[in-house]
Amino acid sequence: MRLINFCRLLGLVLCGNAVTVYFVSHSFRLAVVTTLGCSLLLQLGYFASVLFLIWRSSCAGKAGQGAGLFDRSQEVRYQSRDDDAHRNETQDVQQRNQTLGISLLLP
Repeated sequence: MRLINFCRLLGLVLCGNAVTVYFVSHSFRLAVVTTLGCSLLLQLGYFASVLFLIWRSSCAGKAGQGAGLFDRSQEVRYQSRDDDAHRNETQDVQQRNQTLGISLLLP
């Protein structure tokens, strides 16, 4: 969930909570206190979900590293010297294009 969507949803839930508590209890103070408590709980939930997503992506990355190392070893075994020369030329051309682009931008 994007931050802007989270902020909109948070505002909607908090306003709904405040209005509901005020109409039920007819107490402005109780509405403010419960709204602040609800805000804290929602923010803790969002933070926990972000931590969970970070943890899940790191676990998926670790699982993919083993397969990635195996794939690279296979590529290196069958790689010829012509491929290395072509790759170096391609990198040189890209670097020259970037340098040319920068020099065209400068007065």
